[in-house]
Amino acid sequence: MDSSLDRELELSIRMAALLNATRHHGKADVNAVLGKVLSEYPEFRAEARKLVGIVQKICKEVSSMTELQQREELISVQGKMHISEKAEVHAGKKEESHKELPALPNVQRYDRVVTRFAPNPDSVLHIGSTRALILSHDYARMYSGRFILRFEDTDPRLKKSSLKFYDYIIEDMRWMGCEPDEIYFQSDRLEIYYTYAERLIQLGGAYVCTCSSETFRSHILAGQSCPCRNLTVLEHLNRWKKMLSGGYKEGEAVLRVKTDLTHPNPAVRDWPAMRIIDTQKYKHPRVGSKYIVWPLYNWSAGLDDHLMGVTHIIRGKDHLTNAIRQKYFYDTFGWNYPESIHYGRLKIEGSELSKSKIELGIREGRYYGYDDPRLATLRALRRRGIESEAIRRLIYQIGPKPVDVEISWDNLLAINRQLIDRKSPRHFAVFGPVMLEIAGIPDEFLKIELPRHPDNPGMGKRVYEVRAIDGKARVYVPRTEIQKLKSARLMGLFNISDIHFKEDASAKFYSYSLEDARKRQMSALQWLPVDSNIQISVVLPDASSVKGLGDTQLLEEEVGVVVQFERMFFARIDSKQPEFTLYFTSGLLPKL
Repeated sequence: MDSSLDRELELSIRMAALLNATRHHGKADVNAVLGKVLSEYPEFRAEARKLVGIVQKICKEVSSMTELQQREELISVQGKMHISEKAEVHAGKKEESHKELPALPNVQRYDRVVTRFAPNPDSVLHIGSTRALILSHDYARMYSGRFILRFEDTDPRLKKSSLKFYDYIIEDMRWMGCEPDEIYFQSDRLEIYYTYAERLIQLGGAYVCTCSSETFRSHILAGQSCPCRNLTVLEHLNRWKKMLSGGYKEGEAVLRVKTDLTHPNPAVRDWPAMRIIDTQKYKHPRVGSKYIVWPLYNWSAGLDDHLMGVTHIIRGKDHLTNAIRQKYFYDTFGWNYPESIHYGRLKIEGSELSKSKIELGIREGRYYGYDDPRLATLRALRRRGIESEAIRRLIYQIGPKPVDVEISWDNLLAINRQLIDRKSPRHFAVFGPVMLEIAGIPDEFLKIELPRHPDNPGMGKRVYEVRAIDGKARVYVPRTEIQKLKSARLMGLFNISDIHFKEDASAKFYSYSLEDARKRQMSALQWLPVDSNIQISVVLPDASSVKGLGDTQLLEEEVGVVVQFERMFFARIDSKQPEFTLYFTSGLLPKL
């Protein structure tokens, strides 16, 4: 295990040992460090015995240092880590709550923390996008820094931007409470990319390659320069001007950044920075066919991070290689590379997070839109009644750790329920309604008042009325429940016994007493007056829908409000016309 131990795990062990030692007079406790590491990396619990040896070795090394050396190395390790625990050596106390984010590394090096969120506007945001969004925004706010939204829209051929997605992304960010301080469009910055490309050529850090892809690949895999690499700077400047003036067609020339041709990762060797795109064929939605030379990700993103003063880049660990690539031209220009925090991949069980697959599904009609409840897009989550704060709390729980995470819907919905339960008005609904006739009712007119929320009297009451004629009254009750019962309590109304069920149901009045219902362990039934109810439709998580009846007081609620149908589920009111429609949020699925 020692030889295959993930570097991030090894750094985590060292950081845990250093933190532990600084708290205990320079001596790192093996058991405490092991426990800390296993809590952060539970996937290694099965190999805990093998891990002990590594922890013991690192703790011994750390304990042999002076306390000053331990503090100095702690700062160094924090700088190397792609994540950082709260810097207890500076804060002097433990992290108090999962609601807090761990400290950013090396904040003291910068006058002001600057972060950025850089989506490609080729689709909408989904829950996987929120990790970069929330962490970048909230860290900027945590340090009173600056948060940038940068649209990376420089691939009109493959990752085609669309004007609607610029707007959708801004809408989703606002819903998440992540308002940017500045907004940039990379498609407006082509001239800037050209200027710095020319400077890099002049410094000998880039060249224009006209080799075929096959020729270049054969040289690069052999660790050799292609025929273009060693031409003069003047020749490459001429080639560069020819690129800009349309002297080359798509695929005939590319600007490459010079790197180490012997780098162990061939993808790092002389990577492409600018290429030609036929924008007569692939028009850009914002700038049309104005430009034919377009930057690839590592050039535009890496350059903008410097020019915009970004201090901390928070992104997925799939960008680790990109950081290596970009540092080559940073070194040529004499720039310092920003701090990089690389988190693991995030998935949510049973939901598609691939933007291309989401787009394909919509085009093929498998999803009816970006707010289809089967999707985990922010638009779909919002329509279902998921609070943005629930997503934020979930992301805080996960944090910026480099391990891959699969989100449980149960976890997200449990967090969401804590938020909506305290403010969701209560209502009655009946699914699979059957008429129940009750005989022997002693009163002609019954009127009951129930709180709209059991813990919030200020929300008012809801009123239900039942009229008995000749001692008989009729109400709707759920078929799936009444057919199993011999007695029951109609919630808030009275108790019934001698239940009989055929096509309709009948029963006898038993008593008003709630205590009687408790003594006889009667089931509680939702019910509705037969002459006072509305038709409702509930869209379920699989995009199917069920129809039922709801109380008329639902009409008083605003569209967008999440209600709770007592003893069943929460749902968000989506529309009132032409049909009263709600989207299922969480709880027990209705049975017909």
